[in-house]
Amino acid sequence: QVQLVESGGGLVQPGGSLRLSCAASGSISGLNAMGWYRQAPGKGRELVATITSVGVTNYADSVRGRFTISRDNTKNTVYLQMSSVKPEDTAVYYCSAGFRIGFPIYWGQGTQVTVSS
Repeated sequence: QVQLVESGGGLVQPGGSLRLSCAASGSISGLNAMGWYRQAPGKGRELVATITSVGVTNYADSVRGRFTISRDNTKNTVYLQMSSVKPEDTAVYYCSAGFRIGFPIYWGQGTQVTVSS
C-alpha cells in the first residue's frame, strides 16, 4: 500500500503564494508518476500538474506559468509551488501517485486551498 499525506493548504489572498507538500510512504518503488489534482465545489476533479521520476513536468493551461511542480526523490516528497493565485484556484487539492502519467492509482486525503481577500 501507498500512503500520501498532503500539507500546506490554507487561506491566501489573490496574488499571493502558497506551497503544498505531499509525502509518500509505503510501497512506492516504481511509482514513476506523481501529480496534483484539484476539485472545486460543484465541479469534477481536474489535473493541475504532473511530474515523472526524472523531472518531466506537465501543467494544466490554467496554471501554467503560475504553478511549479517539483519532487525530491530522496524524501519521497512532491511539491506544488503556487504563485499569483486567483480566486478560481480555490479548491481541494489532491496529491496522486501512479506508474504512468495520467493514470493515478493512489490519492491523498486532500488539502483545502482558499483564495480570498
